[in-house]
Amino acid sequence: MLAVLAVTVAVAAFVQGGSGIGFALIVAPVAGLLDPNLVPVFVLASMIPLNLYVALRERASLDLRGAGWITGARLAATPAGLALLWLIPERSLGVFVGAATVLAAVVSLAAPAFRPGRVAYVGAGAVTGLTETATGVGGPPLALVYQHRPPAELRATVAACFLVGEVASLALLFATGKAHATELGQVVLLLPAIAVGAWLSRLVHQRLDTRRMRLFVLVFALVSGLVLMLGV
Repeated sequence: MLAVLAVTVAVAAFVQGGSGIGFALIVAPVAGLLDPNLVPVFVLASMIPLNLYVALRERASLDLRGAGWITGARLAATPAGLALLWLIPERSLGVFVGAATVLAAVVSLAAPAFRPGRVAYVGAGAVTGLTETATGVGGPPLALVYQHRPPAELRATVAACFLVGEVASLALLFATGKAHATELGQVVLLLPAIAVGAWLSRLVHQRLDTRRMRLFVLVFALVSGLVLMLGV
């Protein structure tokens, strides 16, 4: 299981480091299939070092206004995401993760082009706070908002919003007893795999065909989410 997770997080770190999205979409369904208890703590904690790295690397392109609105809404919605964990039986969490992943992928694939504004920022932040706290998957709403913006802006802003949100979600999960320190052990073991994926993304992130990478991530999410739903 550890070997599968290592390969998965390395690939996911490479994809997100290059395209700005994809880590949770790739890791959450695989982690849910291997062990539903890995969701959402393992996914959230694994993303923190990656998003810190990407946010620092792309800091010159950060959209401060959008990040501010998104982060405010995301933090406000975090308790609702925690409520989902209390309401959904543990045996059904995998199905919920799969359904949330499939829905997010379909919406992102089908959405028309638009220019984001305050309503889009707040909406994306609220949905992200709900789904990421409950399942670890929160990227699609943010990717949807920034999908037609410059790739560097997407990477920087999504990484910064994720970083703040993940710390807030984990803090709330630990404070309410829904997460425990022992769950972080596998994250520590897999830090080298995350680092390898992030480093490789540095070599190619300015040359990637972002549209094709985005399509790959969302199609993978659709397939893996369906497998997770059917396999639980």
